[in-house]
Amino acid sequence: MQIKPHLPLLALGLATALTGCATTAPVRYAGLDSAAQLHVNPDRRDNRIPYRYNDRADSKRYGLVLLEPVAVYAGPDAQFGKVPLPERQALADYMQVEFEAALGKAFQLTNVAGPDTLRIKLTLTGAKASKKFLAAASRFDIGGGSYNLVQSIRGKEGAMSGSVTYAVEVYDAQSGRLLDAYVSKQYPNAMNVKANIGALSASKKGIQLGAEELVATLAKTRAR
Repeated sequence: MQIKPHLPLLALGLATALTGCATTAPVRYAGLDSAAQLHVNPDRRDNRIPYRYNDRADSKRYGLVLLEPVAVYAGPDAQFGKVPLPERQALADYMQVEFEAALGKAFQLTNVAGPDTLRIKLTLTGAKASKKFLAAASRFDIGGGSYNLVQSIRGKEGAMSGSVTYAVEVYDAQSGRLLDAYVSKQYPNAMNVKANIGALSASKKGIQLGAEELVATLAKTRAR
């Protein structure tokens, strides 16, 4: 005799799991060079960038970018959870490739801190792996599907989904003046099942989105 699961109990169990996997917000990482200058982002619509600094300098003259090697944050307030060190470094390497490719479409890349050059420092500060089973199941179950649909519409993080957090610091390459800095948390759309198939696939998708966001941000400041 086959015993069918009791749907209310199933939904309750999934809801409990969703609650137990609440998302973790990024912090103002104390070990960043720009930590003292970072403040709560006044644009509350931008939920992916909770902390920001911008000196509103004229950025039109900058046509070159010097991208430093991506650093893996080692401070006590890092948010890597159970992601092991080798995988953190692998994400940093992936981040280097993706950001370099995105920046190369809008700027001339250089290794020289010359005039009219932006020096960009990227620091990987955290990552969360997707839950192997529940990441996909929560999108279709009675409780999880509706939750992630709402999260998708709001542009918020999905249940059981992975993510990546990092810091961006943009300097005038010659003077060392800090022009822009922010902490960001990126993740795929809550209904994007494909982006959560691998443990760190969502983190990689977040890195791709973050690279696009940085280029869009720099383009916006140059257009002012």
